[in-house]
Amino acid sequence: MNQNFVETIETISGEPILLCYHCHKCTAGCPVVEEMEYGPDRILRMVQLGERERLLKSRDIWLCAACETCGTRCPNGIDIAKVMDALRMEALRSGVIPAEPDAAKFHKLFLYVVQTLGRSHEASLLIAYKLWTMNLMADMDSGVQLFLKGKVPLFPKTIKGRDHVKRIFVKSAEAIAPEKTAAAEAAISQEAK
Repeated sequence: MNQNFVETIETISGEPILLCYHCHKCTAGCPVVEEMEYGPDRILRMVQLGERERLLKSRDIWLCAACETCGTRCPNGIDIAKVMDALRMEALRSGVIPAEPDAAKFHKLFLYVVQTLGRSHEASLLIAYKLWTMNLMADMDSGVQLFLKGKVPLFPKTIKGRDHVKRIFVKSAEAIAPEKTAAAEAAISQEAK
């Protein structure tokens, strides 16, 4: 067992992974388990066994929708969505090429939109994702219907205190690349003036 890997994922996620006794309730409720190779329960077991390389190269960590159904069903209160986030972070930090590159792109774009605007904005995310993946026409009919019904505002609403949101991103990036934190803090302070 790779105890360092277990400790790393527990530290990043803040979740007591070793408490999982594999009741399978998380997997039974997962809405995307049919697309996964392992499912949430087996992923937790693989973390417990220290199967680092296999997990970081897995499609499953990128397919997780972070809906938190698994964590809600867990009798020990393990937030498996946080564990999946930790696994994605560890994969990116280790330079592992994501097994689902489009999901990784979506993940990066979502965080970029939130960091930039201070909140999510579906239209910005959708346009950026379509341009980056060059998958321009897929789901176009659904997207048009959402715009026509007013479900997706075309222009983002700005929020007060965007610099506070940016600072949250800086603090979380500190765990990944501490040397970049000071420069990012200085840039945010300059931008706020």
